[in-house]
Amino acid sequence: MTARIRAFFKRETVLCIAALCAAATMLLVPPDGAYPGYIDARVLCLLLCLMAVVAGFRSCGAFEALAAALLRRSGGGRMLGVMLVLLPFFSSMLVTNDVSLLTFVPFTLLLLDQVGCRDSAPLVLVLQTAAANLGSMATPVGNPQNLFLYAAYQLTPGSFFAVMLPLTAVSLIALTAGGAVCLPRSLPAPAVEASPLRSPKKLEVYAALFGLCLLTVFRVLPYGAVTVTVMAAVAALEPRLLRELDLALLATFVCFFIVSGNLGRVEPVHDFLQDLLERSTLLTAALTSQIISNVPAAVLLSGFTDSWRPLLEGVNIGGLGTPVASLASLITLKAYLRAPGARPGRFLGLFLLLNFAGLALLLAAAALL
Repeated sequence: MTARIRAFFKRETVLCIAALCAAATMLLVPPDGAYPGYIDARVLCLLLCLMAVVAGFRSCGAFEALAAALLRRSGGGRMLGVMLVLLPFFSSMLVTNDVSLLTFVPFTLLLLDQVGCRDSAPLVLVLQTAAANLGSMATPVGNPQNLFLYAAYQLTPGSFFAVMLPLTAVSLIALTAGGAVCLPRSLPAPAVEASPLRSPKKLEVYAALFGLCLLTVFRVLPYGAVTVTVMAAVAALEPRLLRELDLALLATFVCFFIVSGNLGRVEPVHDFLQDLLERSTLLTAALTSQIISNVPAAVLLSGFTDSWRPLLEGVNIGGLGTPVASLASLITLKAYLRAPGARPGRFLGLFLLLNFAGLALLLAAAALL
């Protein structure tokens, strides 16, 4: 039993910490009739639907087919490097940063071995990780914190994109420059085999379901009806996918809803956090993300400020920095460490150097824009 508990804690560290934090705040504010008001059912349902649809995309081989089609047209090291970096950047806008990294990091490691550039793996993977985290900030569905804040502050597409697209453009320029120099210039084009879709008909259904999700995010359709439709369709098409959904992420959200709600009712804590946010919501959000990651930071801090713009900027920019600032970054770290000949010291050194450089660049851009 002890071994199982240790294994669960190792596998779901964030959920366990969130549950402990929620339990601790319950000692300060015992459960009462206000607790159900903490939970944002709309966000939880949308997350569940998006996870199910994206799992369907993956099962059809959509991402591998896209990557193979693009990389077969790459010529030379510069173009290949740019493509490898920008694949997770653009894909994360629709299928989230963690899914992009789960898909493209193993693919990249195999490709670099094929062209004899394993020594370049740390730099390429660090840039891909930053690309996934930064590309995902461009849309409300790109990452969980955007989905939550879009719903919590009742944002409109116009207000959201006006804030996030300029920062996305700055990120795109910087990442393109990095991708152009991350591989040797004279590298020949890789011999990438075509990767056909495994089930085009199912992919069409998943694309339609994704469209329903987007309409729900933009508050065109009711979330309850769409949730039932999406889950019923996935259960009919591929019921095994329902067992693969990251329910721990939903449970983590519930725990942090409780933490945020309870802390908001503890006057000294409420006043302290509110004072920090009044000094600089942007910096508070970015720095908090370095410690507890940007998704919990968004949930926690949203209960203490009405300044949605700097909070949205801060938790997205704050995905750069430490490896825990965006938990999606840990996907790359784990994949690289399992690869033969991994050099952890070099990877972490490059990761911290480039991430904090990017963090400083985007904080400055946010302050100016």
